[in-house]
Amino acid sequence: MAATPPKPAATTPRRKVSRHRGEGQWAVGHHTPLNGNEQFKKDDDGLNVRTRIETIYSKRGFDSIDPNDLRGRMRWWGLYTQRKQGIDGGKTAILEPEELDDRYFMLRVRIDGGALTTAQLRVIGEISQEFARGTADITDRQNVQYHWIRIEDVPEIWNRLEAVGLSTVTACGDTPRVMIGSPVAGIAEDEIIDGTPALEEMKRRVLNNKAYSNLPRKFKTAISGSPVLDVVHEINDVAFVGVRHPEHGPGFDLWVGGGLSTNPKLGVRLGAWVPLDEVPDVYEGVLSIFRDYGYRRLRNRARLKFLVADWGAEKFRQVLEDEYLKRKLTDGPAPAEPTSRWRDHIGVHRQKDGRYYVGFAPRVGRVDGTTLTKIADLAEAHGSGRVRTTVEQKMIVLDVEEGQVDSLVESLEALDLTAKPSPFRRGTMACTGIEFCKLAIVETKARGASLIDELERRMPEFDEPITINLNGCPNACARIQVADIGLKGQLVMNDAGEQVEGYQVHLGGALGLEPGFGRKVRGLKVTADELPDYVERVLKRFQAEREEGERFATWASRASEEALS
Repeated sequence: MAATPPKPAATTPRRKVSRHRGEGQWAVGHHTPLNGNEQFKKDDDGLNVRTRIETIYSKRGFDSIDPNDLRGRMRWWGLYTQRKQGIDGGKTAILEPEELDDRYFMLRVRIDGGALTTAQLRVIGEISQEFARGTADITDRQNVQYHWIRIEDVPEIWNRLEAVGLSTVTACGDTPRVMIGSPVAGIAEDEIIDGTPALEEMKRRVLNNKAYSNLPRKFKTAISGSPVLDVVHEINDVAFVGVRHPEHGPGFDLWVGGGLSTNPKLGVRLGAWVPLDEVPDVYEGVLSIFRDYGYRRLRNRARLKFLVADWGAEKFRQVLEDEYLKRKLTDGPAPAEPTSRWRDHIGVHRQKDGRYYVGFAPRVGRVDGTTLTKIADLAEAHGSGRVRTTVEQKMIVLDVEEGQVDSLVESLEALDLTAKPSPFRRGTMACTGIEFCKLAIVETKARGASLIDELERRMPEFDEPITINLNGCPNACARIQVADIGLKGQLVMNDAGEQVEGYQVHLGGALGLEPGFGRKVRGLKVTADELPDYVERVLKRFQAEREEGERFATWASRASEEALS
């Protein structure tokens, strides 16, 4: 009989050792894709999908679209599938992408610097009416977004847009997205410097350029020489802010690494003054650092803000100078405080050429194709061939003769586009929300519009600048963390114990003067039905407790939790 072999001694299970593959940074040799997004980008450049859309998908229909194109590369041409109608917010994080996808698309038209001719605006309006069921929202990055777009119609839409000099290229995707700029660049009397020549050269260098069509994630750009600081430079990946150097004159202060979403960070100054003609080189340098050193392993750490946070401003500037520019940058001053508490250019303002521009406020960026064509007609009838969109979801008509101003203002009012809005109409913005967005949990656009009406009715004498930003999910497309009152959509319990649409509240965020993120009061959530009551209550407490000249954000930072509840 064979001897029974002894039992092996008890041992601790060996942990599988895996070699860390870094953060996927190309500059240190990590080119192997570390997630599905990096893989499909390596398999085929997103810019190439246009040919398939034109030759295959638009002819064979939605079902012919490759999944990696449908939920990936088509973004490089401004296309996202929109949310299937009737799916409530509780299912947003539960359903698979193909269950959330409708057979229609959101299409984003990039409008760099917000600059449009009336001919371009008219074409945008006509496309809306013919192909997008009238939809045409103005975004807080100066774009226009359509909904209900069929894949079969996309080539024709591109043809019409491109015939007037517009495009959807890299309006979405891991790319250099729309470059926001002062909507009154080259126009305003008080402008420090006109950034338009630099913006145009930046576009020429990077759009449709495969050297920059595979970034770790999206890349947001801002440039403005306005003293009102009108392009939210603090929350862009790169921003050029107009300043006057004591020795060299007007130029730009360089900022990098801003961004919001679920891990918000304010941009940091590199302390560098950049003359106008050097802005495109510096821009390409920052963009290239992001491409080469940006983190590609985890999507939630793939924005430039994380690299800047890890490196710090000093190292970032050194790498920019030594590896990309091959020269030192000039030290320079920080921007002065903004000259206005409103940064949207609403109202009637004199231009440097003696004419006027008129800024007006749609409700939460919600317009339609018919309205846009009427705006184009009105602008032309009052002597203007140019209009602008702003980063506050507003619009401006430029070049109006003094004798035409009152007539234009009255004509805009007839379209419910007021140049003299209440603080609530002026300061409320909203993202797309659950109506069309696959990430959203709650409704935003209609809620924002009804909130404006209710607050105007309840508080007609309120005249302080106030920003109220509604977002349908945690991703902060409507900049909730930097609003006076930021509302992050989520499902909450009402008094009856039912789960309903509501918002987590952020209070006292700000950009410009004392920039910072709003505070959250423990447990402070409001249902959608309670929202007007809550906002009215907190604004009346602000009026009662504020010190002379105190802004809402300053009061909210010191107020008791009871006062904010």
